[in-house]
Amino acid sequence: MADSAYLATPAIRDSGVVLDSPRHTAMVRVTHWVNTLSFFGLLVSGIAIILAHPRFYWGETGGVGGPSLFDLPLPFVLVGQTGWGRYLHFQSAWIFVLTGLPYVISGTITRHFRKDFSSYNVIQRLTYLGVIFVLAPLMIWTGLAMSPAITSVFPGIVTVFGGQQSARTIHFFAADLLVAFLFVHIAMVWRAGFKNRVRAMITGHNYE
Repeated sequence: MADSAYLATPAIRDSGVVLDSPRHTAMVRVTHWVNTLSFFGLLVSGIAIILAHPRFYWGETGGVGGPSLFDLPLPFVLVGQTGWGRYLHFQSAWIFVLTGLPYVISGTITRHFRKDFSSYNVIQRLTYLGVIFVLAPLMIWTGLAMSPAITSVFPGIVTVFGGQQSARTIHFFAADLLVAFLFVHIAMVWRAGFKNRVRAMITGHNYE
């Protein structure tokens, strides 16, 4: 939010600590932390779902006893016990979408992304833009493609992938890339000054 995320106010001094102009608006901070919580909800529930069936297929159908595309070296731990995992996954996904969409729309309209990414190098910019505009939409699309209720009304959502099992496999790999991005993101924040960066995302100010 070019103008709103970087408000043109002079630096102020609070108890001897110099604060620069606000770095993040309340909307950016709230959506960041809500999406952080929903992401971990998706991660935990996704692991539970995988532990119930750690095999992946291509096409429309697949199951135990049939040929698989690949198997994870994991036991079938939670067979028949993932009701909570699917419920948490579903709820976390909708929270992620409903908080992420306003952020993306607002950030695009107000040029927040251009302003926020100005200090990043080319690889960092491409990575963040890829996550926001490629990986996240792909996760949403493949997630919807695995829903029988959705695909019964909009069959094209899943046929474009070649079937629900194909969508599940693509969903898995996209999730792996998002988890890898999370670790890279945390490492970058740590190098830039973890305490100050996190505090800036809470209060909206940089501290010196």
